[in-house]
Amino acid sequence: GIVRHPNLDSDVGTDFGGIPFRNDPRSRENEFRFSARQSRLSGLFTAKVEPTLQVSGYYEIDFLGAATNANSRESNSYNPRIRQLFATVETLDSGWHVLAGQAWSLLTTDLSGITPLKEQIPLTIDVQYVPGFNWTRNPQLRVVKDIAPGLWAGLSLESPQSVLPPSPFAAPGLVNVSNAGDAVGQLNTSTTYSNNSAPDVIGKLALEPGFGHFELKGLVRFFDDRLSPANLTAATRLPGRTDTALGYGIGGAATLPVIDKRLDLQVSGLVGQGIGRYGSAQLPDFALKADGSVAPIPAFQLLAGGVAHIQPGTDIYLYAGWEHAARAGALNATGYGSPTLVVTGCDVEGAASGTCQAESRDIRQITGGFWHDLYKGDFGRLVAGAQVSYTERDAFRGAYGIAPSTHLVTGLTSLRYYPF
Repeated sequence: GIVRHPNLDSDVGTDFGGIPFRNDPRSRENEFRFSARQSRLSGLFTAKVEPTLQVSGYYEIDFLGAATNANSRESNSYNPRIRQLFATVETLDSGWHVLAGQAWSLLTTDLSGITPLKEQIPLTIDVQYVPGFNWTRNPQLRVVKDIAPGLWAGLSLESPQSVLPPSPFAAPGLVNVSNAGDAVGQLNTSTTYSNNSAPDVIGKLALEPGFGHFELKGLVRFFDDRLSPANLTAATRLPGRTDTALGYGIGGAATLPVIDKRLDLQVSGLVGQGIGRYGSAQLPDFALKADGSVAPIPAFQLLAGGVAHIQPGTDIYLYAGWEHAARAGALNATGYGSPTLVVTGCDVEGAASGTCQAESRDIRQITGGFWHDLYKGDFGRLVAGAQVSYTERDAFRGAYGIAPSTHLVTGLTSLRYYPF
């Protein structure tokens, strides 16, 4: 069950960066819906092909895909999607671990070591989790080495994609930053794909000294655009230009069992430029400079949380998250966060969208909830949960020094059955 104010026209995933301002009629509407689409199917297969060589395969799907003919009217015709689908090869004597396929990003904090299926995922019902949580699930090639007892190192090459600013951002006509998918090439024609010439590169060190789990992680990304010649006459044609810019981030995480088996605290963060894709709020990665070249957006992402195990089968959680993006690029709609953008109509009901050119600067959230076992026995486990969140979206100051702000209150409930 999902209740929101204002209305986001969303299922179990919240678009934190799309909370409407007061000029939008949805800002004065409520939203309610039931959903069964977070149901999942999964399977794990493991074999020791030799005494010291182990191979595994894992798949996990849910029903949160939405084809162009999907709707919620008479027959809810939503389609399955891949969450994870990967294989691993592990040498048990030398401590090498190789993963290939779609999995949680290496940047995502782990609960122990650097181990697939041991990621520290927020306990929220909301499938977009919490602003400040660092994650993707995408195809990758990952290598991990057990360096010493309690110390691991990992390196991953991950499928690239860039988050571009929404409207009012507009690339000049001669600058190509993204393209619609090609149906023959098995991509979605109703969305766009960014230009990326190399994979995202992620490295991580994980340490468990005996009193918690600690991580140091880094990220390098590559952004590309193409500037076509401005003059196409044969006599004076100018050469085109491809621009490549570097994005990077450095971060860390710590998980501490403050009270053994009773209270766990966690904190994580990432700071750099061009890191928006790796935050739940999906703030943009880059904008453009006045000359059409790429301008990575400086940003940081923070998350703090606690989980209390108040009795067997009952957990209570609380998270606070913050994602921030800074101004970057040209001082107009080509850049991001320009002080020249018109925002005078953001608080006026019915005002034209052109008078509310707000671009997100900060997304903050505090959320809490619980999970409780209604039944646990020979026939599986039946669990009930609830979550309430308050999210604030603040935009950059625009014309006349106006800084638009809006907020969202969300309540979710869930009933889950685990047969195994």
